[in-house]
Amino acid sequence: MAKLPVKYYVVDAFTDSAFKGNPTAVCLLEEERDEKWLQDVATEFNFSCYLTRLFGSNSLDSSNPRFRLRWFTPAAEVKICGHATLAAAHTLFTSSLLNCDVIEFVTKSGTLTARKVADIQTIDGSNIQNHESQESFLIELDFPTIPMIDFNPAEFSPISKALNGASVIDIKRTATLDDLIVILSSGETVAELQPQFDLICKCPGRGIVISGPAPLDSGFDYYYRFFCPKLRLNEDHVCGSANCSLALYSSKRLGKCDLVAYAASARSGVVNIHLDEQNQRVLLRGKAVTIMEGSLSV
Repeated sequence: MAKLPVKYYVVDAFTDSAFKGNPTAVCLLEEERDEKWLQDVATEFNFSCYLTRLFGSNSLDSSNPRFRLRWFTPAAEVKICGHATLAAAHTLFTSSLLNCDVIEFVTKSGTLTARKVADIQTIDGSNIQNHESQESFLIELDFPTIPMIDFNPAEFSPISKALNGASVIDIKRTATLDDLIVILSSGETVAELQPQFDLICKCPGRGIVISGPAPLDSGFDYYYRFFCPKLRLNEDHVCGSANCSLALYSSKRLGKCDLVAYAASARSGVVNIHLDEQNQRVLLRGKAVTIMEGSLSV
């Protein structure tokens, strides 16, 4: 029997401008597909996520619509992904499939919630709601914090070399994703850095997140970038989940729980963050833009 066509949307996440932020293909599955097909589609689009609506016993414990959500890089499935979750939520919120303000995603990292929130702008100290269009809203993702552990200082040298000789202030290792969190002296250093991807492939862990304090007049708290050539993503343009660790580090450094992060990649992006220390959750807020839609007939 022929397979049903798969509707897809290409969405730029953590931006309000087309061809900025982090792109992903959001695929809506009405029937099961094998792992090879999921991986092939992700390779074709460079990153894909897959949504399957859950009904019946899968949704009895919640009044919110629920979807199974999986994320694939060109090389492998990953355990958690912020930008593709934002893209998936944006697709559902802006389509005719749902009429709601909260969606729950069942994932390899537990149940993650996406909430549509008003786009509030501040002008002259007063909050106003942006009424430019019905599509003008923020999406808030409720993610777990990702704690960090100390990294052996004796291993700093090869990592600095992979980062083109950058002066390293500190290195941590995420406890669950096995990424390295490398703190540099400044956000400008983060933005200007030219990594050596072949050497990053030889470093410990899955990938390297670099971060540094933002310039004082920038409006941001920190800059960051994520390099992951082992998953065939030399640079993940706006990695949402990196902030599940960076928020812990920056909150302690700055003494506050509300942060704004700037992804200093060539495409750039902005992530608004609230750290809920008591419940060890991170709320990630951002916008997204749909730039393409179509159907996969294979």
